[in-house]
Amino acid sequence: MGRVTERRRTLRIRDGAVSSRADTLVAEEPLEIRLNGKPLAITMRTPGDDFALAAGFLVSEGVIAEGGEVQSIVYCAGATADGVNTYNVVDVKLAPGVVVPDITLERNVYTTSSCGLCGKASLDAVRTTTRHPVGDTPPVRVTPELLSALPDRLRAAQKVFDRTGGLHAAALFSEDGELLDVREDVGRHNAVDKLVGRALTDGRLPLSRAVLLVSGRASFELAQKAVMAGIPVLAAVSAPSSLAVDLAAESGLTLVGFLRGPSMNVYAGEHRIALEAGVH
Repeated sequence: MGRVTERRRTLRIRDGAVSSRADTLVAEEPLEIRLNGKPLAITMRTPGDDFALAAGFLVSEGVIAEGGEVQSIVYCAGATADGVNTYNVVDVKLAPGVVVPDITLERNVYTTSSCGLCGKASLDAVRTTTRHPVGDTPPVRVTPELLSALPDRLRAAQKVFDRTGGLHAAALFSEDGELLDVREDVGRHNAVDKLVGRALTDGRLPLSRAVLLVSGRASFELAQKAVMAGIPVLAAVSAPSSLAVDLAAESGLTLVGFLRGPSMNVYAGEHRIALEAGVH
């Protein structure tokens, strides 16, 4: 909605020299996601692609898996007491016949807002809820050389990061290294939801021949989102968490971490990494 960045006055100190100037910052605002008019979740996000974010979130939560299951996504008019539309509340209306989960109960797939849940329960929840299990046949095969080139391609596509330095990014690549889509957001998980939501509305789920690259680390939540969208390869420029590795190993996801130049660690699904003969 045109609020991707904002300007703020700042006191600038450089080598003892003091000046005043305006700085460009990434915008951060809450987005409330409603399902058939009922509140479901609130996430802090960078405004933009809100409908895609809401759709992708519902995919990761196991609520929907196909574009035809969504009847409409709209901003809620009169979102405040005085009737002003803040563009910070979206309502997703499911198509007739689509079963609406009881959102007053604990959801099947656990997000970062859930605390105190054991790892096994989280893994079981993904396995029993996903409708797009990782199923690339024949398996996607990517070389270390191809993977090593992806972070620079992602960085080159980060338009808002160049102005703010404060955004995470996620990108989808083909198995040949072609950039398919890229999204930026103050939250890494939101950037992935925006990618998945756009794929849903474009009829491209499951993303069974895609490589997902994320800036920063690979948490359980990001691995969950990859698995729920049927993505076979998840790569991150930083470390994965232990539970992300466990989920990758159980679901058949290839998980690559510390992807920096020609170096990387493959934590699960190494059968998709095309190594030279005799290298292991």
